Amino acid sequence: MWGAEVSYRTYQKRTAALTSLVALAGSAVLMAAPVAHAEVVDVTYNCKTPIGDKSAVSPIDIKGVKRGDGYRITMSWQKGVSSSPVELGKGAMSPSATIKLSGAESGTLTVAGPANQEAIPANTPIKINDLSGTYTPKKTGKVDFTAGVLTIKALGTVTTCTPGNDPGPSLTLDVTAAAGGGSGGSGGSASGGTNGAGGSGGELPQTGPLDSAVALGTLGGTVLLAGAAGALWLTRRNQAARR
Repeated sequence: MWGAEVSYRTYQKRTAALTSLVALAGSAVLMAAPVAHAEVVDVTYNCKTPIGDKSAVSPIDIKGVKRGDGYRITMSWQKGVSSSPVELGKGAMSPSATIKLSGAESGTLTVAGPANQEAIPANTPIKINDLSGTYTPKKTGKVDFTAGVLTIKALGTVTTCTPGNDPGPSLTLDVTAAAGGGSGGSGGSASGGTNGAGGSGGELPQTGPLDSAVALGTLGGTVLLAGAAGALWLTRRNQAARR
C-alpha cells in the first residue's frame, strides 16, 4: 500500500508538470504570432476622365495573406468611383492601382485584376473588381499599405483617379525580411497580378493573423495530444506498479 501511495503521488506531480508545460507552450505560441492590423478607410478619389473631372468616395479594404516569403495583397472597393457616358461591354474595362508602402519599407505595390465580367450600363458607377499583387519584404518591421492611384482603361481611353484626402493606411503588417534582406530602410519587392473571374481567385483574402491562428490551433493541438499521451503512459505505469 505504501509503495502504491508513493507511486500515485509521483503520478500527480508529473501530471501537474505536464499541465504547466502545455500552458507555457500555448503562451509562447501566442507571443510569437505576427501582428497585423486592417481597417476599411474612406478614400476620396479625384478622377481625370475623358469627359471632365469627377470625384467620388469609396471605402477601401486592403488585406494580406502570407504565401511563402511574401504576401498576397488584395485591394477591394466597396463603391464605384467613376462612370461612363456609354455602356461598357463585357471585358471593355481594365483596372489597375498602386498601393503606397511606408514604415519599414517605402515604395509602391502595383495591383491588377481582370476586366469587367458583365456589361456596365451608361452613367452607372463603375464597380472595380478586387485587385491583387505579390509583396515580398526585404526589410523587417511594420509596413503600412495605403491606397494610391487607380487607373481605369476602357474603349481606348484612360481615367486616372488620385486620392485627395490623404487617407490613412488600410493595412499594417509586421513583416520579416525574406532571405537576403535586412532591417530598416526601404526597398521592398512588389509585383502586380491578375486573378481569375471575379478578381479574387478561388479563395477569399485573409489577414496574416488568421493564418497564424491556424498555426496556433495546430501547434496547440499537438501539445495537448502530447500531454494526454504522457498522462496515459503515467497512468498505465502506476497501474502496473500497483499490480
